[in-house]
Amino acid sequence: MSVDTASSIAPPRKGKPKWLRVKLPTGKKYTELRGLVDKYNLHTICTSGSCPNMGECWGEGTATFMILGNVCTRSCGFCGVKTGRPETVDWEEPEKVARSIKIMSIKHAVITSVDRDDLKDMGSIIWAETVKSIRRMNPTTTLETLIPDFQGVERNIDRIVEVSPEVVSHNMETVRRLTREVRIQAKYDRSLAVLKYLKDQGINRTKSGIMLGLGEKEEEVIETLHDLRKADVDVVTIGQYLQPSKKHLPVKQFVTPDQFKKYEEIGLDLGFRHVESGALVRSSYKAHKHIL
Repeated sequence: MSVDTASSIAPPRKGKPKWLRVKLPTGKKYTELRGLVDKYNLHTICTSGSCPNMGECWGEGTATFMILGNVCTRSCGFCGVKTGRPETVDWEEPEKVARSIKIMSIKHAVITSVDRDDLKDMGSIIWAETVKSIRRMNPTTTLETLIPDFQGVERNIDRIVEVSPEVVSHNMETVRRLTREVRIQAKYDRSLAVLKYLKDQGINRTKSGIMLGLGEKEEEVIETLHDLRKADVDVVTIGQYLQPSKKHLPVKQFVTPDQFKKYEEIGLDLGFRHVESGALVRSSYKAHKHIL
């Protein structure tokens, strides 16, 4: 199939289209959580990343936390996280994250991290300890771990498997052809292998996400969806890429709501349990539903 340029994309030069307009977060639950975050100086990706879905997710009792610092050892062309030499590991971080979740009364927590290729274990020990601490302090909270590829080292991935989060996610981010440009130090097939390994080791629910608008073709998106199903991935998220700064990769196209709906239908036909597909969809969007 080929992309119908008249119906599936809009030129980015004229500014963001109307379907990318974001409503300011509102609601009692959002206001309560916003107050707790400010009062206790809690760190969530929701606030630091200015997520467009923050009000909706917080209203449903879901929040996302980033561990292992805020400096990444990789330099992906799409990501707004700082790249460089990370700080030393904070071994008290697992307890701090668990305490934040308790204070905020989070029902479903998503944990993610920067890549830590500078560490021998690539951060996998802190990852496992964080899950253990959250379970100990918040026994009714369900968990999704959005993990890096750990360079495909099975022992590091095993540490995630051993603590058995309800959902384990690893994002493909883009199609095969664009991977070298978009995810400079990552490999398309390695990410697929990580997802397949997680499923083979007994993880009940695996998940991945891709961004659109980087110059991919429709047939390439469909190919990626096929590849994810071959890796037994259960849940996929598909959203619009937005350029964090002028230093990052430019937006090549704005994908229309109709095209996002088409990808959702294709994904469901392929057998995914859940497909979240829309311009404002991000990795943790409606994450609490992905454990069902």
